[in-house]
Amino acid sequence: MRPSRFERPGAVTFVFYVLALAFLIASVGSVDLSVDRLVHGVPRIGDLVGRMVPPDLSRLPSIGARLLETFQMAVVGTVIGIAASLPLAILAAKGLSPHPLVYVSVRGLISLFRTVPDLIWALIFVIAVGLGPAAGTLALAVDTVGFCGRFFAEAMEETDKGPREALTALGASRIGMVCSAVIPQALPSFINTSLFSLEKATRSSVVLGLVGAGGIGIELKVAMDLFQYRQAATIILAIFILVLVVERASTWLRAKVL
Repeated sequence: MRPSRFERPGAVTFVFYVLALAFLIASVGSVDLSVDRLVHGVPRIGDLVGRMVPPDLSRLPSIGARLLETFQMAVVGTVIGIAASLPLAILAAKGLSPHPLVYVSVRGLISLFRTVPDLIWALIFVIAVGLGPAAGTLALAVDTVGFCGRFFAEAMEETDKGPREALTALGASRIGMVCSAVIPQALPSFINTSLFSLEKATRSSVVLGLVGAGGIGIELKVAMDLFQYRQAATIILAIFILVLVVERASTWLRAKVL
Protein backbone atom coordinates (compact mmCIF):
# COMPACT_ATOMS: atom_id res chain seq x y z
CA MET A 1 0.00 0.00 0.00
CA ARG A 2 1.38 3.38 -0.99
CA PRO A 3 1.96 5.89 1.78
CA SER A 4 -0.20 9.01 1.64
CA ARG A 5 1.44 12.02 0.02
CA PHE A 6 0.30 14.40 2.74
CA GLU A 7 0.26 13.76 6.43
CA ARG A 8 -3.27 13.70 7.80
CA PRO A 9 -3.68 16.81 10.00
CA GLY A 10 -4.67 16.51 13.61
CA ALA A 11 -7.93 17.85 15.00
CA VAL A 12 -6.42 21.18 16.14
CA THR A 13 -4.59 21.70 12.83
CA PHE A 14 -7.74 20.87 10.85
CA VAL A 15 -9.77 23.40 12.84
CA PHE A 16 -7.06 25.99 12.22
CA TYR A 17 -7.18 25.33 8.46
CA VAL A 18 -10.98 25.66 8.44
CA LEU A 19 -10.85 28.93 10.39
CA ALA A 20 -8.12 30.30 8.09
CA LEU A 21 -10.17 29.42 5.01
CA ALA A 22 -13.29 30.98 6.54
CA PHE A 23 -11.36 34.15 7.33
CA LEU A 24 -10.02 34.31 3.76
CA ILE A 25 -13.52 33.95 2.31
CA ALA A 26 -14.87 36.60 4.69
CA SER A 27 -11.99 38.93 3.79
CA VAL A 28 -12.68 38.60 0.05
CA GLY A 29 -16.25 39.70 0.71
CA SER A 30 -15.18 42.57 2.98
CA VAL A 31 -12.76 44.15 0.50
CA ASP A 32 -15.56 44.27 -2.10
CA LEU A 33 -13.34 42.97 -4.90
CA SER A 34 -15.44 41.71 -7.78
CA VAL A 35 -15.10 40.80 -11.44
CA ASP A 36 -17.62 43.53 -12.30
CA ARG A 37 -15.42 46.20 -10.72
CA LEU A 38 -12.38 44.91 -12.56
CA VAL A 39 -14.22 44.82 -15.91
CA HIS A 40 -15.36 48.43 -15.51
CA GLY A 41 -12.03 49.57 -14.06
CA VAL A 42 -9.73 48.39 -16.86
CA PRO A 43 -11.18 50.81 -19.50
CA ARG A 44 -10.76 53.70 -17.01
CA ILE A 45 -7.10 52.81 -16.59
CA GLY A 46 -6.78 52.80 -20.38
CA ASP A 47 -8.40 56.24 -20.54
CA LEU A 48 -6.00 57.54 -17.87
CA VAL A 49 -2.98 56.18 -19.74
CA GLY A 50 -4.30 57.85 -22.92
CA ARG A 51 -4.40 61.21 -21.13
CA MET A 52 -0.81 60.73 -20.00
CA VAL A 53 0.56 60.34 -23.52
CA PRO A 54 2.74 62.03 -24.59
CA PRO A 55 4.54 63.02 -21.36
CA ASP A 56 4.93 66.76 -20.77
CA LEU A 57 8.64 67.63 -20.56
CA SER A 58 8.18 71.36 -19.93
CA ARG A 59 9.03 71.05 -16.21
CA LEU A 60 11.80 68.52 -16.62
CA PRO A 61 14.50 70.65 -14.85
CA SER A 62 12.27 71.10 -11.80
CA ILE A 63 11.35 67.42 -11.78
CA GLY A 64 15.04 66.50 -12.10
CA ALA A 65 15.90 68.67 -9.09
CA ARG A 66 13.19 67.01 -7.01
CA LEU A 67 14.34 63.59 -8.17
CA LEU A 68 17.90 64.40 -7.09
CA GLU A 69 16.58 65.53 -3.70
CA THR A 70 14.69 62.23 -3.42
CA PHE A 71 17.83 60.20 -4.07
CA GLN A 72 19.88 62.33 -1.67
CA MET A 73 17.30 61.67 1.04
CA ALA A 74 17.58 57.94 0.37
CA VAL A 75 21.40 57.94 0.47
CA VAL A 76 21.77 60.06 3.61
CA GLY A 77 18.94 58.27 5.42
CA THR A 78 20.45 54.89 4.56
CA VAL A 79 23.95 55.86 5.70
CA ILE A 80 22.66 57.24 9.01
CA GLY A 81 20.47 54.19 9.51
CA ILE A 82 23.31 51.74 8.79
CA ALA A 83 25.64 53.59 11.17
CA ALA A 84 23.02 53.41 13.93
CA SER A 85 22.12 49.79 13.14
CA LEU A 86 25.54 48.28 13.84
CA PRO A 87 25.82 49.06 17.59
CA LEU A 88 22.14 48.24 18.09
CA ALA A 89 22.58 44.94 16.25
CA ILE A 90 25.49 43.99 18.50
CA LEU A 91 23.30 44.60 21.55
CA ALA A 92 20.47 42.60 19.92
CA ALA A 93 22.57 39.55 18.97
CA LYS A 94 22.52 36.43 21.12
CA GLY A 95 25.93 35.73 22.59
CA LEU A 96 27.07 39.32 22.07
CA SER A 97 24.52 41.30 24.07
CA PRO A 98 25.86 42.08 27.56
CA HIS A 99 22.62 41.20 29.37
CA PRO A 100 19.29 39.45 28.56
CA LEU A 101 17.38 42.59 29.49
CA VAL A 102 19.46 44.62 27.05
CA TYR A 103 18.89 41.97 24.38
CA VAL A 104 15.11 42.02 24.82
CA SER A 105 14.91 45.82 25.02
CA VAL A 106 16.99 46.47 21.91
CA ARG A 107 15.20 43.71 19.97
CA GLY A 108 11.91 45.37 20.89
CA LEU A 109 13.19 48.79 19.79
CA ILE A 110 14.33 47.43 16.42
CA SER A 111 10.97 45.69 15.99
CA LEU A 112 9.21 48.96 16.71
CA PHE A 113 11.25 50.79 14.08
CA ARG A 114 10.52 48.02 11.57
CA THR A 115 6.80 47.67 12.35
CA VAL A 116 5.74 51.31 12.12
CA PRO A 117 5.42 52.29 8.42
CA ASP A 118 7.82 54.89 7.06
CA LEU A 119 4.94 57.24 6.23
CA ILE A 120 4.02 57.34 9.92
CA TRP A 121 7.63 58.13 10.83
CA ALA A 122 7.58 60.85 8.17
CA LEU A 123 4.46 62.39 9.73
CA ILE A 124 6.10 62.30 13.17
CA PHE A 125 9.28 63.99 11.92
CA VAL A 126 7.33 66.58 9.91
CA ILE A 127 5.73 67.61 13.22
CA ALA A 128 9.13 67.50 14.97
CA VAL A 129 11.41 69.27 12.47
CA GLY A 130 8.99 70.78 9.96
CA LEU A 131 8.26 70.23 6.30
CA GLY A 132 11.05 69.31 3.90
CA PRO A 133 13.68 66.68 3.16
CA ALA A 134 15.07 66.64 6.72
CA ALA A 135 11.89 64.94 7.95
CA GLY A 136 12.03 62.43 5.11
CA THR A 137 15.70 61.68 5.73
CA LEU A 138 15.08 60.99 9.42
CA ALA A 139 12.11 58.77 8.58
CA LEU A 140 14.23 56.75 6.16
CA ALA A 141 17.02 56.49 8.75
CA VAL A 142 14.65 55.05 11.35
CA ASP A 143 13.15 52.66 8.80
CA THR A 144 16.67 51.54 7.82
CA VAL A 145 17.53 50.84 11.46
CA GLY A 146 14.50 48.57 11.67
CA PHE A 147 15.52 46.76 8.50
CA CYS A 148 19.29 46.53 8.94
CA GLY A 149 19.28 46.11 12.71
CA ARG A 150 17.45 42.80 12.50
CA PHE A 151 19.49 41.33 9.66
CA PHE A 152 22.81 42.58 11.05
CA ALA A 153 22.01 40.89 14.38
CA GLU A 154 21.03 37.62 12.68
CA ALA A 155 24.18 37.68 10.55
CA MET A 156 26.36 38.06 13.65
CA GLU A 157 24.50 35.30 15.45
CA GLU A 158 25.23 32.92 12.53
CA THR A 159 29.00 33.49 12.57
CA ASP A 160 31.37 30.74 13.69
CA LYS A 161 31.69 30.77 17.47
CA GLY A 162 35.17 29.23 17.46
CA PRO A 163 37.16 32.43 16.81
CA ARG A 164 35.06 34.29 19.39
CA GLU A 165 35.72 31.71 22.08
CA ALA A 166 39.43 31.63 21.23
CA LEU A 167 39.79 35.39 21.52
CA THR A 168 37.76 35.45 24.74
CA ALA A 169 40.02 32.73 26.19
CA LEU A 170 43.05 34.84 25.30
CA GLY A 171 41.60 37.74 27.30
CA ALA A 172 40.25 39.88 24.48
CA SER A 173 37.60 42.43 25.40
CA ARG A 174 34.04 42.10 24.12
CA ILE A 175 34.54 44.99 21.69
CA GLY A 176 37.84 43.54 20.47
CA MET A 177 36.25 40.12 19.98
CA VAL A 178 33.34 41.61 18.01
CA CYS A 179 35.60 43.72 15.80
CA SER A 180 38.16 40.97 15.18
CA ALA A 181 36.06 37.80 14.94
CA VAL A 182 32.38 38.64 14.36
CA ILE A 183 32.21 41.65 12.06
CA PRO A 184 34.76 40.32 9.49
CA GLN A 185 32.73 37.10 9.12
CA ALA A 186 29.42 38.95 8.87
CA LEU A 187 30.72 41.71 6.57
CA PRO A 188 29.46 40.16 3.28
CA SER A 189 25.98 39.89 4.75
CA PHE A 190 26.26 43.49 6.03
CA ILE A 191 27.11 44.74 2.54
CA ASN A 192 24.29 42.77 0.96
CA THR A 193 21.75 44.05 3.48
CA SER A 194 23.01 47.62 3.15
CA LEU A 195 22.60 47.60 -0.63
CA PHE A 196 19.10 46.19 -0.31
CA SER A 197 18.27 48.88 2.25
CA LEU A 198 19.40 51.58 -0.20
CA GLU A 199 17.08 50.15 -2.85
CA LYS A 200 14.27 50.03 -0.30
CA ALA A 201 14.93 53.60 0.85
CA THR A 202 14.93 54.87 -2.75
CA ARG A 203 11.49 53.39 -3.37
CA SER A 204 10.19 54.62 -0.02
CA SER A 205 11.54 58.16 -0.46
CA VAL A 206 9.34 58.62 -3.53
CA VAL A 207 6.10 58.58 -1.51
CA LEU A 208 7.29 60.54 1.54
CA GLY A 209 6.60 63.79 -0.30
CA LEU A 210 2.89 62.97 -0.06
CA VAL A 211 3.02 63.97 3.62
CA GLY A 212 5.35 66.93 3.12
CA ALA A 213 8.61 65.12 3.88
CA GLY A 214 10.45 66.27 0.75
CA GLY A 215 11.21 64.53 -2.49
CA ILE A 216 9.36 64.11 -5.75
CA GLY A 217 6.21 62.66 -4.20
CA ILE A 218 4.68 66.11 -3.70
CA GLU A 219 5.21 66.90 -7.39
CA LEU A 220 3.31 63.76 -8.37
CA LYS A 221 0.49 64.50 -5.93
CA VAL A 222 0.08 68.07 -7.20
CA ALA A 223 0.09 66.92 -10.82
CA MET A 224 -2.59 64.30 -10.15
CA ASP A 225 -4.72 66.67 -8.04
CA LEU A 226 -4.66 69.28 -10.85
CA PHE A 227 -5.40 66.62 -13.51
CA GLN A 228 -2.07 67.35 -15.20
CA TYR A 229 -1.70 63.76 -16.28
CA ARG A 230 1.00 64.39 -18.87
CA GLN A 231 3.22 65.96 -16.23
CA ALA A 232 2.36 63.07 -13.91
CA ALA A 233 3.53 60.67 -16.63
CA THR A 234 6.88 62.46 -16.79
CA ILE A 235 7.27 62.19 -13.02
CA ILE A 236 6.34 58.50 -13.01
CA LEU A 237 8.86 57.78 -15.78
CA ALA A 238 11.55 59.72 -13.89
CA ILE A 239 10.82 57.70 -10.73
CA PHE A 240 10.96 54.47 -12.71
CA ILE A 241 14.35 55.41 -14.19
CA LEU A 242 15.76 56.35 -10.76
CA VAL A 243 14.63 53.11 -9.12
CA LEU A 244 15.89 51.06 -12.07
CA VAL A 245 19.31 52.74 -12.05
CA VAL A 246 19.70 52.24 -8.28
CA GLU A 247 18.72 48.58 -8.53
CA ARG A 248 21.12 47.96 -11.43
CA ALA A 249 23.96 49.77 -9.64
CA SER A 250 23.25 47.80 -6.47
CA THR A 251 23.33 44.51 -8.39
CA TRP A 252 26.62 45.50 -10.03
CA LEU A 253 28.20 46.48 -6.71
CA ARG A 254 26.97 43.26 -5.10
CA ALA A 255 28.58 41.22 -7.86
CA LYS A 256 31.87 43.15 -7.56
CA VAL A 257 32.18 43.22 -3.79
CA LEU A 258 30.72 39.88 -2.71
